[in-house]
Amino acid sequence: MEELMGNLTMIIGIVVVLFFAIVIGLLSRYKKCSSDKILVVYGKLGKDKNGNERSSRCIHGGATFIMPVIQSYQFLDLTPMSINVDLKNALSKQNIRIDVPSRFTVGISTEPGIMQNAAERLLGLNMGEVQALSNDIILGQLRLVIATMTIEEINTDRDKFLEEVSTNVETELKKIGLRLINVNITDINDESGYIEALGEEAAAKAINDAKRTVAEQEKEGAIGQANAKREERVSVSLADSEAIKGENEAKMKVAQSDAERREREAEALKRATTAEKIQRALSEQESFEAQRKAELKRAELEKATLEADVIVKADIEKQQLAIQAEAEAEQVRLRAAGEADATLARLNAEAEGNKQILMQQAEGFAKIVEAANGDVKAAIQLMIADKMDEIVKIQVEAVKNLKIDKVTVWDSMGGSGGDGTPATANFLSGMLKSVPPLNEMFKMAGMELPQYLGSDIGEPAQIPASVSETQEVQIEQVEVVAQ
Repeated sequence: MEELMGNLTMIIGIVVVLFFAIVIGLLSRYKKCSSDKILVVYGKLGKDKNGNERSSRCIHGGATFIMPVIQSYQFLDLTPMSINVDLKNALSKQNIRIDVPSRFTVGISTEPGIMQNAAERLLGLNMGEVQALSNDIILGQLRLVIATMTIEEINTDRDKFLEEVSTNVETELKKIGLRLINVNITDINDESGYIEALGEEAAAKAINDAKRTVAEQEKEGAIGQANAKREERVSVSLADSEAIKGENEAKMKVAQSDAERREREAEALKRATTAEKIQRALSEQESFEAQRKAELKRAELEKATLEADVIVKADIEKQQLAIQAEAEAEQVRLRAAGEADATLARLNAEAEGNKQILMQQAEGFAKIVEAANGDVKAAIQLMIADKMDEIVKIQVEAVKNLKIDKVTVWDSMGGSGGDGTPATANFLSGMLKSVPPLNEMFKMAGMELPQYLGSDIGEPAQIPASVSETQEVQIEQVEVVAQ
């Protein structure tokens, strides 16, 4: 019994699962169509009113049940498509080729018969393929419409041109299930410049019409302005007469009113003048008293100010002089201290330098004595010999700078003084004696000249006696002429 109940329960569960699976499957075949799409059902659909087999069924909005296995479905998108149609070299009725760039907006129609055409001809095509098909149809119909119209009709009557294009294009688009939503002709051009010439002609005509209208309006305005001025003058004259009459009456009333006003003003002025004088006297008395007190205060203030200025100024000058004197004294002290320090440093430096020089000389002299084997006299002779070049140089410098261009000596060559020596020889001997003798200098230094330099350079030079009486003797710049 329990086994029977278990089998029954299992069978019931299987049936329930199958039932729910069938229900879910049937519900999944119930398709809803949104407002921007068309649901196309195809497959086994039965026959139409004429007894023909139906190829498809289109549903826009709502829903329908799709029979499993024998039926299927697809959606058509109702989104509008914008197609650029760049038509070039289209032949018009006048055999003039023109360019008509335009933009067409099309979409799948939702009319029952046209929607059926879309299901039969566009189902399965993508958006690009639909646009290409539409472009071909539009180009053909646009050329056909342009061929039946003149340039003037196309250019001036755009509404007629657009109506013809819309009618022809939409008729052909409905055959494939599309409808024309909008047509926009951006521009119309031709190769010959005919349209441009028409535009210039129309512009010139419009300008001339406008000028003629302006001239007529100006003429009418001038006539109206003259009439208005005439009426204005008449009206002004009448108004002036009435105004003068009214002005005279008003002037009389004004004069009477002025007289009454002046009388009352005189009485008021009299009372006001009396009161003003009384008030002025009281005011002047109070002003004098206030001025007297102010002058007393001002005198006291000036006295205090003067005393403060003199005393404070004297104190300030006194302090400035003291500070200035102290600053100058400090500068003198600092300057003296600086000069003393500089002098001390200079003397110390000089003493140190002299000390170093003497120490170096002493050290050098000691080495010279050492080199002379302790003979001081020989060391001194070595030092003098070392300085001989400088001594001779000094001897030469003694007569080097003597500037004697030419000395002429007149000599009879007979001698003078009783010794028979010519004057020229005496002159040359005197010149040589003017140079300090080297032999004496060497003797003072404890040295002797070599034998080839002579033993006594200070003796008079011997001039040869064979010199002719008329012979000229020139020594450097000295010229001797015989007499």
